Amino acid sequence: MADAPGDALETRHERYEQLIAAAQKRTAIKVAVAHPCDQSSMRGVSEAMRLHLIEPILVGPIERMRQAAEQVGLDIGGVELVDAEHSHAAAEKAVELVRAGKAEALMKGSLHTDELMAAVVSKTGGIRTERRISHCFIMDVPGHPDPLIITDAAVNIAPDLDAKVDIIQNAIDLAHAMGADEVRVAILSAMETVTSKVPSTIEAAALCKMAERGQITGAILDGPLALDNAISPEAAAIKKIASPVAGRANILVVPDLEAGNMLAKSLSFLAKADAAGIVLGARVPVILTSRADSLISRLASCAVAVMVAAASRKAAAVSIR
Repeated sequence: MADAPGDALETRHERYEQLIAAAQKRTAIKVAVAHPCDQSSMRGVSEAMRLHLIEPILVGPIERMRQAAEQVGLDIGGVELVDAEHSHAAAEKAVELVRAGKAEALMKGSLHTDELMAAVVSKTGGIRTERRISHCFIMDVPGHPDPLIITDAAVNIAPDLDAKVDIIQNAIDLAHAMGADEVRVAILSAMETVTSKVPSTIEAAALCKMAERGQITGAILDGPLALDNAISPEAAAIKKIASPVAGRANILVVPDLEAGNMLAKSLSFLAKADAAGIVLGARVPVILTSRADSLISRLASCAVAVMVAAASRKAAAVSIR
């Protein structure tokens, strides 16, 4: 693959490498990076620049950013720098760059997620839209044929039915931006039967009916489904679940943040999966990374943002015609 990631990336992550290669065919995006003041965040910026995924605007204390860049061997002589005294100010100024039309995405550096998201959702200077903001993990699971999108495991703690409509639509739009031929959404619960004793099963059934009525578009939905029935054709066959989604889901919608967080971390630490992270529903995608993320995860997150931005540009061009 042209401009492929180097030896620093684990070659077993073929699906992430394919995603990065697809993103490299798009235009690199301007990204406001909030407070990249440690080696891990700056290394991600450096490698994403090298692969022509992003054109960063670094926002934070200039001397600290220069030191971090020197530590990873990045020459930032030609990179735009925006001085911000501390992490809160960096988050606010990065969001201001988006509001001014100078950045197509935000990227989390070495600051807390809450600091960045507080600036994103601010009622006075934020970048919210009418769509509910939600988070998607794009999981590269060894042995699984396709990437899995898990939502929402990081932003919405206990979303109600209306919030889940937006959460699902955000994930569907993401899957299309990533080039999925068919989007198959599993609404997860502990079982595949609807019962008043488990409220998430009732919500799952309602969401599927809403999709039938056009309130959720662009995908096939089914639920409730237990995790095994959602991703294992064998488990679905044993339960005699006849569905185009069962056993073949590429989006997993969890009942709440706790379930999603445990699912994503179980895949990461037990199945050795990598997880790219993106926040959707704001004016621009927000690249949300963790200090524990591998370099390939950081690059995949950037690649996802590139694909989302490209899809947004395409949609905007169509609407103008």
